[in-house]
Amino acid sequence: MTDNDKTKQRQQLHDRGICVVIPTYNNGGTIAAVVGDALKECCDVIVVNDGSTDDTSRILHSIENITIVEYGRNRGKGYALKHGFKRALQMGFAYAITLDGDGQHYPSDIPLFLKANQEHPGALIIGSRNLDGINLSKGSSFANKFSNFWFCIQTGHRLPDTQTGYRLYPIKKLYGLSLLTSRYEAELELLVFASWHGVELVPIDINVYYPPREQRVSHFRPGKDFARISVLNTVLCILAVVYGLPLRLFRWAGTIFRTIYSILFMSFFCFCVINPAVWLYLKIGKMTEQKCRNLHKIIYYSLRFVMLKHGIPGTTFTYKISKKADFSKPSVFICNHQSHFDLACQLIFTPNVIFLTNDWVWNNPFYGMMIRHAEYYPVADGIDALMPKLQSLVKRGYSIALYPEGHRSRNGRIGRFHQGAFHIARQLGLDVTPMYLYGTGRILPPKTYHLKKGPIYIEVGDPIASSELAKMGDTMAQASQMRRHYIEKYETMANRIEQDV
Repeated sequence: MTDNDKTKQRQQLHDRGICVVIPTYNNGGTIAAVVGDALKECCDVIVVNDGSTDDTSRILHSIENITIVEYGRNRGKGYALKHGFKRALQMGFAYAITLDGDGQHYPSDIPLFLKANQEHPGALIIGSRNLDGINLSKGSSFANKFSNFWFCIQTGHRLPDTQTGYRLYPIKKLYGLSLLTSRYEAELELLVFASWHGVELVPIDINVYYPPREQRVSHFRPGKDFARISVLNTVLCILAVVYGLPLRLFRWAGTIFRTIYSILFMSFFCFCVINPAVWLYLKIGKMTEQKCRNLHKIIYYSLRFVMLKHGIPGTTFTYKISKKADFSKPSVFICNHQSHFDLACQLIFTPNVIFLTNDWVWNNPFYGMMIRHAEYYPVADGIDALMPKLQSLVKRGYSIALYPEGHRSRNGRIGRFHQGAFHIARQLGLDVTPMYLYGTGRILPPKTYHLKKGPIYIEVGDPIASSELAKMGDTMAQASQMRRHYIEKYETMANRIEQDV
């Protein structure tokens, strides 16, 4: 990875509200290297000195650009994590990557946590150690298997490594923090409470280093710590029945409710836009210009009612419009494509827009008639074949909207842009108005039958004049440059919004 890549990565971590928290106790021989390596990966590092009695404090104060939390008496890893998280929240962070100060974790794995956070915002990411070939003590090996077993009993979920300290916590969504035990078993407690409250748990593979047994510094006390773990697991098993199980049942009931509600909402949604009165209106008499415009107004006002007044259940819908955007003037609208809901989000801005659709939308037996009467055309006909129709629509005051990616993204990432939108803009001498959409792919992912909770945000950007597009080169160059712009814009939106997911 180049220096520029490292700089970009550190900025990404900062923009997404991710810091590193390192609890340490008497790790004077390793802490400087661990913190130094962490700073190479992340510019926001918090070190919690848990009452060290060696030279750890002196070493930490000699390191620049870190935040130090320390207190005089050793209180345990759970106590250190709690105070590290509190400081991170005070500093405005949404996530904290925790790693140990003894050198067993590789800070070079931090990019793996960043990638997992981008793919699973709001999740608790757990680094799973590959312990094959590592000479662990019998106590440590048993403790890990023991912990994995009881975690499954208490939550109904399996994880390959519940004892790892290398994790990314969504610190705004941590439950049971005030009740957290003070020692290292607190990490298991955090996992259990997160699972009970429905926080997504995502394991990822990480590297781990264990020095030869004679060189290891361990604070694990087999007798006392196994006793503490046994007491904690007993308490957690009781809580699993009286607290965790009801929460899980409530979530299952919520899923069933959202599925039913989604069906009712979609029925309501369709009735608002495609109701019998509209169907009769289209069937009776000839389709005139005025009738077509009335149809567009019906769609426009119906969707504004559904999206802005009624709202999608479990979501927050927000939007922003550039002061330079002018919906009274024909333009080519482009937008990233994530879900079937994208169209509904875009149609709230103006009734004077025509969408280019896929064949299955145009021929849909349920709403295909409305699509055809609204003069939406299938892109399968080819842009050049459609050009005379599009030219006529523009003369009548309509804008043309299409998705440069051509199909929905399955992971939210921006796919390859096709040239069609830019070819239309060049041929018809139109500006290109970008729209940036976030969240619909998570609200209604592919092959999902109920609406999920989360934010939806759409932004209408500054129009790009045809003369400015021409400076980018031919339509292929325009498509490529606009895709790069969308990738950067989407990342900026995601970094801002996903801190509160």
